[in-house]
Amino acid sequence: MNGVNPEPGHDADELRDDVDANRFELVRDGRTVAWMKYKHLNPNRYVLLHTEVDQAQRGHGIGRIVVEAVLDEVRSRQGTVTAICPYVAEYLAGTEQYKDLVDPSHPGYPNRAAAERGDGTISE
Repeated sequence: MNGVNPEPGHDADELRDDVDANRFELVRDGRTVAWMKYKHLNPNRYVLLHTEVDQAQRGHGIGRIVVEAVLDEVRSRQGTVTAICPYVAEYLAGTEQYKDLVDPSHPGYPNRAAAERGDGTISE
């Protein structure tokens, strides 16, 4: 998978796709520091369910790094995303860079607050 731009003082981050666990993993200095659970649906849609950052790594921008790495990977696969994860929904609501990846028929939640409340019907 793709190397990810690391924070200063770290070797290149690596994004791995653990298809058996249905999660992308951000590996830094040989350790998994964050992961994102997903569901892969046909034809090529990724339902992004949950993002988690290792407790010791929180507060260092790792969440943003893993989200951007996953979105870049989905783009490289010519896929689309459905945002169920509140963090992903918040990220997508605040940037235009990845709007083209949001599946128009199944966009998921429009923002973090809606995702946390579970507002609306989500079509998978």
